Amino acid sequence: MRPMTRTVLAAVVALLASSAALAEVTVTYTKPDDYTDLARGAYDRDRVLKQFTDYFATLEKKLPPGENLKIDVLDIDLAGRMYPRRNGDEIRVLNGGADWPRMHLRYTLEKDGQVLRSGDDNIANMNYQQSRSSYFDSDPLRYEKQMLDDWFTKAIVPKVATK
Repeated sequence: MRPMTRTVLAAVVALLASSAALAEVTVTYTKPDDYTDLARGAYDRDRVLKQFTDYFATLEKKLPPGENLKIDVLDIDLAGRMYPRRNGDEIRVLNGGADWPRMHLRYTLEKDGQVLRSGDDNIANMNYQQSRSSYFDSDPLRYEKQMLDDWFTKAIVPKVATK
């Protein structure tokens, strides 16, 4: 075998071995038509769910290599409330009262086929407008993402106490 071919083959084998150890997050949405607060139109609902799917994909970077997180979203209640406008459209109004974001999630964290952690969590952020956020004001799901970040830090990757 030629030296160049061996080098390429070794690189391909190393790449395949490293990809097997990557962390993975998969998300499913159970009965999204029945969610408490999600856009009524199919286009808007799919757009919001795609934004959540893209967000969940970013969590892969926060997991140790080889760990797999499976999330089943059972319900979503977005921050704010929808109010009709004169032109037939609706607008989401956030007043910081009893309109905080909520989600119901079922999850399993696995590594090498063994369950490390699992649960069925109802998460909420009652102080969503008073909390510091790392998301821009222009992000329509900034409060939900911050709530999910907090949940992920506490439930999935708890910090190890240092002495």
